[in-house]
Amino acid sequence: MEHASKLILNYQEFEMCIKPSPEKWSKKEILGHLLDSGINNLQRFTTIQFESKPFKIDPYSQKGLVDSNDYQNSNTIELLEFWIAINRRIIHVFGIQTQTTLNFEIVLPNGDKSDLKFLMIDYVDHLEHHLNQILA
Repeated sequence: MEHASKLILNYQEFEMCIKPSPEKWSKKEILGHLLDSGINNLQRFTTIQFESKPFKIDPYSQKGLVDSNDYQNSNTIELLEFWIAINRRIIHVFGIQTQTTLNFEIVLPNGDKSDLKFLMIDYVDHLEHHLNQILA
């Protein structure tokens, strides 16, 4: 996380704002999307601890959140600091899971069933995918 943030800080602000095409997100908007993902997933990782099972994973509007948060016109350092903070919290929550909690059953938006461990692994995979887009 710290390594990625240092690499992101190497970009000039104008580089963070370049959109590859009108319908594609800029690096800054992708970072904002990662914030939204962190917010939504932290809520899932913690709420599953006390809600009835199987825990239903509700989808969220990714584009709607990126647009309504106006990440394109936001300060990159502010976004980066928030992204680091929320992921530190997620790392803490990951670290306190037990085999029992990792096996908590979830229902994905498409109706498939899985468990909290899958959701956590999927979050990390998603994070790495988008970090690679930013750093490319």
